[in-house]
Amino acid sequence: MSKPPKIPESVLVVIHTPELEVLVIERFDRPGFWQSVTGSKDHIDEPLVLTAAREVAEETGIVVGSPSVPERSLLDWHHQIEYDIYPEWRHRYAEGIVRNVEHQFSLLVPHCVEVKLAPREHTAFLWLPLREAAAKCFSSSNREAIFQLPERLAEHNR
Repeated sequence: MSKPPKIPESVLVVIHTPELEVLVIERFDRPGFWQSVTGSKDHIDEPLVLTAAREVAEETGIVVGSPSVPERSLLDWHHQIEYDIYPEWRHRYAEGIVRNVEHQFSLLVPHCVEVKLAPREHTAFLWLPLREAAAKCFSSSNREAIFQLPERLAEHNR
């Protein structure tokens, strides 16, 4: 039985420590392609915050709502971008779908948080200073999101 088409609405979650060390993960299906946590809604009415928490857990093993990562650590930036889906990944979507809307989040975690990658999705992870993490990402929108992290955190704390 084949999978249903992906919903062209997704999340990007920039995971970081208090000192702005940023987690980047390497894609299993594209060695050398590093990114933040990303993923599509499972169903059209899935709340974005639940999509973000689910994707973080699935891809990194980090559980939003656990004692070390309380729910308030997941920050919805209330910012979205729309972009062209890479041609090599369009087969995952319904015929004719070529654009995706991505909603951006960040997640504050302690230094000691354990990362357990989903082996069919990612092969390696790194904690890097903000600029190095951004430079490592293959996607320009992911790089931009990482660069925006300090500004988004400052807005939230006002």
